[in-house]
Amino acid sequence: MDALEELVATWTDGLWSWAVVPVVAVLGVYFTARSGVVQLRLLPRMVKGLTDRTPTDAEGKPQSLSAFQAFSVSAASRVGIGNIAGVGTAIAVGGPGAIAWMWLMALIGAATSFVEATLAQLYKHRDASGFRGGPAYYVQRGLGLRWLGITLAVVLIVAAPFAVTMLQSFTIAETVTDSFTGGAPGWVAPTVTVIVGALTAAVIFGGSHRIALVTETLVPLMAFLYLGLGVLIVVLHADAIGPVVSAIVHDAVTGEAVAGGALGTVILTGVQRGMFSNEAGFGTAPNAAASAATTHPVKQGLVQSLGVYFDTLFVCSITAFIILVTRPDLETAEPGVALTHDAVVGSLGGWAGILLSVIVFMLAFSTILGLYFYGESNVEYITGRRTVLVGYRIAVIALVVIGGLVSASLVWSLSDLLLGFLALLNLLALAPLSRHAFALLRDFTAQHREGRDPVFTRDRLPAIPRVDVWEDEETVTGLPGPGTPEAEPKIGHPPDAPPGP
Repeated sequence: MDALEELVATWTDGLWSWAVVPVVAVLGVYFTARSGVVQLRLLPRMVKGLTDRTPTDAEGKPQSLSAFQAFSVSAASRVGIGNIAGVGTAIAVGGPGAIAWMWLMALIGAATSFVEATLAQLYKHRDASGFRGGPAYYVQRGLGLRWLGITLAVVLIVAAPFAVTMLQSFTIAETVTDSFTGGAPGWVAPTVTVIVGALTAAVIFGGSHRIALVTETLVPLMAFLYLGLGVLIVVLHADAIGPVVSAIVHDAVTGEAVAGGALGTVILTGVQRGMFSNEAGFGTAPNAAASAATTHPVKQGLVQSLGVYFDTLFVCSITAFIILVTRPDLETAEPGVALTHDAVVGSLGGWAGILLSVIVFMLAFSTILGLYFYGESNVEYITGRRTVLVGYRIAVIALVVIGGLVSASLVWSLSDLLLGFLALLNLLALAPLSRHAFALLRDFTAQHREGRDPVFTRDRLPAIPRVDVWEDEETVTGLPGPGTPEAEPKIGHPPDAPPGP
């Protein structure tokens, strides 16, 4: 097992160092420049987008998930144990300076998130429960490459709802076990994972709308509890805030906090853990973005950019300050959730450790639901067979139960390897398709300057091929307008049908 862990870790470091990080940096800067720094310029509109009216169908029912529900599903996936265990790992491995690179990653990544979410909305597909979409869909329709769409879908299913779900389950079991004083009995971890598996089954077999209802309840609650806990600890150590900020900035450009002053380690760790946390460029969040019913693709692109800020600048930052203001010895620090747990308990006592366990459970459980949602969209892209979807649900539940019993280091490395490969495929597809996102941004801005609530129909940009929703204003807004909805072509192909766009 040790040899396998070392091999996976080596492959992961090579992929991220020589491929993912350079592509992320170059495309992030390019998207920022081409969009006119949309992630800062339209920040007020991002916040307003959370309360946008949800278009309705002919019966007055919402066409799909609301903007806030889509934000909650993506936030459920983003705001997970990466915000606690991942930040702890970043600090233990890369020192305080890694946090500055996480912040920079969030700023650049917000532009990437805007592009991928806008494209997911543009090329979304209507089904019986609402809308579906994501990288597989915009690769097939935008580039005409179904084989690449299937590749992306398979990699996403294996990387997110399978590998990362196991990591969430492990963290829940580890945190509950650590909450027992004097050590926990051996039956605790397996029992916890079985309970989490049962809760997961109760939600996911209720469909996408039940997932959305649960996540839109959990996300605000867990954010409020965790941010409140963090603010309390920071206030109690207010005298350390200045030195901590100074250390973050100084170590970000010197690397002195890590062995040998390895600045490359600081940068790689910060970028990798930051991207793992906020998912900008991974191609996961677009699956939630596409599910929203909205009147213009750009609106959901802006909402998802806000999700990157919420994840990194708020939740990850509060974890960093919880750890650093308590002045831990980073040379002996244990990577992962233990570093955060020790800082919380050391500052507030045992009751805070129990509260942190509850928060970690909500974080990890909501992430499991969000990742499942992403996988379901891609299973339905590949095939519409009900038996396959049921098999996928059973596999996710089984991995939730198994996840609490495997090696954490192996799962971390395997997750990073698979997500790095997924990000690389997605980013290379975004490069040629991004021109459509910028054309949509210009259309959105022009309508906004006219004092209108922007509404997109595909005849506004007829040069964009294979757009199958966005038929006319009536079907987009739910309000009377010209035109009749056209029949929706199916995305998935039966087994005997030839592949094609």
